[in-house]
Amino acid sequence: MRRFRFFPLAAALSVLAPCAAHAAPQVEFQRLTWTEIRDALHAGYDTIIVPVGGTEQSGPYIAVGKHNVRAQALGDLIAQELGNALVAPVIAYVPEGSTSPRTSHMRFPGTISIPASVFTGLLKGAAESFRVQGFRLVVFIGDHGGYRRDMCRTAAELDKAWAASGAHAACSDGYYTVVGGAYAQALRAKGLGADIGTHADLSDTSLMLAVDPSMVRSTALRAAVKPGVSEGVYGGDPRPATAELGRIGIDMQVKAAVADIRALQARGR
Repeated sequence: MRRFRFFPLAAALSVLAPCAAHAAPQVEFQRLTWTEIRDALHAGYDTIIVPVGGTEQSGPYIAVGKHNVRAQALGDLIAQELGNALVAPVIAYVPEGSTSPRTSHMRFPGTISIPASVFTGLLKGAAESFRVQGFRLVVFIGDHGGYRRDMCRTAAELDKAWAASGAHAACSDGYYTVVGGAYAQALRAKGLGADIGTHADLSDTSLMLAVDPSMVRSTALRAAVKPGVSEGVYGGDPRPATAELGRIGIDMQVKAAVADIRALQARGR
């Protein structure tokens, strides 16, 4: 089975977009020219990370693009750590509930939902675009749990279909599961277990503060009196959230995804 090539990062810098002195190399696909992408592929950048976000309500104090902003920022960190990967544009349109009748997050203004069949078709089309350009490993990282099963199933289907081509597709389980696993445990160890929920809670808000605090409305957050489902918050109290707490989770997510992808690269998957 084909193994992925690893090149020293310094050797590949010249094929990526110029950056300021001492800055990390540009890894975002959308910020490179076609010739820079071609040269990056020739230099061994044959893994591409596809960040999948989602546009949804996250209570009255987190902007609706939360998942998109986080997926992009963490995708960049993961690629920079790997040293041989680029990051695709974020997929911001995902299944978020029915539109008629309105269910799940679609009950609130600010949410955009597409059918599951459209979503999986989008993933397949994007992945195939990368494969024919020469990327040998396409990895989906999903920032939202609602579509994770469909995303990972699609990756498995692509991987099977590509068997004869030498290319592979996969999803990073660790990127998402570490949030409800090791990160939640770390917060509980700080005595914050009662503040952990599943959406727009302490962990969600802290992660957003760590990535981009401008996405969190601090006045609305401070004014919250343990908001509930009617306000789009599912469990926990977000008010103790801090960027410092969020950085713990961000570090765990990046490390988990890097470990997943390196294992896939080593196996030629």
